[in-house]
Amino acid sequence: MAPHKHNEQDDELTMSTNELLQGQLELYHHCLAFVKSLALKAATDLRIPDAISRRGGAATLSELADEIKIHPTKLSNLRRLMRVLTTSGVFSLVQGKDEPCDGAAAPPEYYELTVVSRLLVERSPHDLSPMVDTMVDPVSWNALLKMPEWFTEERPSGLSLIEVAQGCDFWDTTVGDGGKFSGGMAADSRVAMQVLLKEHGGVFKEVKSSLVDVGGSHGATATAVAKAFPHLKCTVLDLADVVALAPTNDRVTFVAGDMFKYVPPADAVLLKWILHDWKHEDCVKIMRLCKEAIPERDAGGKVIIIDMVVGYPVTQQHDSKEAQAFFDVYMMGMDGIEREESEWSMIFSEAGFSDYKITPTNGIRSIIEVFP
Repeated sequence: MAPHKHNEQDDELTMSTNELLQGQLELYHHCLAFVKSLALKAATDLRIPDAISRRGGAATLSELADEIKIHPTKLSNLRRLMRVLTTSGVFSLVQGKDEPCDGAAAPPEYYELTVVSRLLVERSPHDLSPMVDTMVDPVSWNALLKMPEWFTEERPSGLSLIEVAQGCDFWDTTVGDGGKFSGGMAADSRVAMQVLLKEHGGVFKEVKSSLVDVGGSHGATATAVAKAFPHLKCTVLDLADVVALAPTNDRVTFVAGDMFKYVPPADAVLLKWILHDWKHEDCVKIMRLCKEAIPERDAGGKVIIIDMVVGYPVTQQHDSKEAQAFFDVYMMGMDGIEREESEWSMIFSEAGFSDYKITPTNGIRSIIEVFP
């Protein structure tokens, strides 16, 4: 047998025992990350956060089983599901405070809400459970499974991932979804605006008298702004079929229209989580129409964008960086994109704007004020 010829590439692949085990651990952890998402979806569908809340914020396994009415044979499986959810920080597991007597069993364990699961309690003013329904969704998962084909084959390359997987674009998938997508967006707006108006309300307070929320759906964002700043006349622009289903609202005026054709005149235009849905050239077109709708900068005109600036600020925590990267690939499924500052800057420049200001929030999004 011929001796094995040394190859420098062999050195690159050589690993110690510890490296092999660590690499295997990390690899399997990545492979099974989807279990965390699906466990979260199961907890939301079973209304486990509500069950714990009804028990005063703490529930044993058997109390939880009674509350959510699981099948009696599934108690041990519920414990396994809760182990994933406590390990991942959705719930916490604490020992009962009662000291056991001699020979008595150990105090029972209780599941409690965390900062994550408190956002999933239905009666809470900041319930984000509709967003779990929106994001942990078979349409998105099936689309991302098509990435290898989409990247390498000619025919799919001209379509979005969702078009490859579903045969229709993203917006078609939201038709007939029972309001799941619009419900998720409304829930996000209610929570996001609570924080943004409290921490960064000056962005809106500076607007003279009128604001138009482009793509504002049923007005959750515009209503929050109008409530916080009663001097502002707030208008929502959205497609006719969306506006037709908007609930009665005495704080907001609804206008049916296409943001690619017309933006109603106002002192400021608001775009919350809109531009990340669209390609560069589409964003430039929308921003040009926004520029036509507002007065000059010295008269107070500006566009307010609430969206992600990937990598901004540079001091952000690892969880925030990872969430931004996840969101970007998630948006790739519908041909959207989460942008870095340089990409935003190009859009603003091509649309004819002269300046912008980025204000990071404590979350994953920023507020961008763009000036004509």
